[in-house]
Amino acid sequence: MDQNQVHIFDTTLRDGEQVPGCKLDTRQKIVIARQLEKLGVDVIEAGFPISSPGDFRSVEEIAKAVTDPIVCGLTRAVMKDIDVAADALKHAKRPRIHTGIGTSDSHIKFKFNTTREEVIRRAVDAVKHAKSYVEDVEFYAEDAGRTDNEFLARVIQAVVDAGATVLNIPDTTGYCLPEEYGAKIAFLRDNVNGIHKCILSTHCHNDLGLATANSIAGIQNGARQIECTINGVGERAGNTALEEVAMIMRQHPSLGLDTRINSKLLTETSLMVREAMGMPVQANKAIVGANAFAHSSGIHQDGVIKRRDTYEIIDPADVGVDESKIVLTARSGRAALAYRFKNLGYDLTKVQLDQKYAEFLNVADGKKEVQDEDLVEMMS
Repeated sequence: MDQNQVHIFDTTLRDGEQVPGCKLDTRQKIVIARQLEKLGVDVIEAGFPISSPGDFRSVEEIAKAVTDPIVCGLTRAVMKDIDVAADALKHAKRPRIHTGIGTSDSHIKFKFNTTREEVIRRAVDAVKHAKSYVEDVEFYAEDAGRTDNEFLARVIQAVVDAGATVLNIPDTTGYCLPEEYGAKIAFLRDNVNGIHKCILSTHCHNDLGLATANSIAGIQNGARQIECTINGVGERAGNTALEEVAMIMRQHPSLGLDTRINSKLLTETSLMVREAMGMPVQANKAIVGANAFAHSSGIHQDGVIKRRDTYEIIDPADVGVDESKIVLTARSGRAALAYRFKNLGYDLTKVQLDQKYAEFLNVADGKKEVQDEDLVEMMS
């Protein structure tokens, strides 16, 4: 593996679809899976095959529909889960079984009512069983974010020895601070024998708004796969947003890391997912929000009109947006008004602009946003 490449593991169709009211049928999932393939994701987590006949069918059909990405099915550390996942993945060109178990004391005591040693035994048995079906086995240590590092290293060492190829270290509850999560990844990298033969993976939730920051901290400390979703969709406050981590790496060459993502398809893919799920994206969402490249403050507008990168660190075209938006409000200045008039074919003199600006402010004070038709009416 190229150590400068970070694999993008997209779980929009599994973790993302767990949002209440966002259920997708098999046909919709296939359409999105093919778009994810075009986008350049490395792994598509297609579903949780044992959870329902519909999910089994979706994993099976996605495995047939795509060629380049690894197709992954989720399981618990339960033999029947793994059997069913292997069956669902039988048509995949590059299958992966993703199995695991909770490792925090909270999960061990209150979820499983068992012991640490029993959790390690079940983890190893699950990896070995999955390995009997496929070569590529990913292990997840659920709630790793709240698992003490020494015990987590024992679990990871055991599954590495059992043949796991990818090691998922989830911040399941979104609890970690970036420096804590990064240190956790570094601790495993430095204290598990043979871990260099595996891919360390981040899977961060956004309960405290830190999913993207934690994922970046993870790759800065040796992780080479990020598990994420389009638009950051997912349970509770959501998952790491694919578009955010991809563009952070692209905009920060100093990280020395990048992905295979075709960023020009990000906006198109975002729209496809939000429409299929009926899940709106907040206007100020990074990268793909409606206001991500919109400017309404006069100072900002003047700067952007003179030179785009005074206020935009990303060229809108790089993420599939046609152009920046100059939004006219009562906070807008003369430069923005002249710009919008010029786009409509009116090249005003300074005196004309001063006259129209006074008229514009009267209109703007009565409206949230002044539209092109308002400007045409002002000129008539």
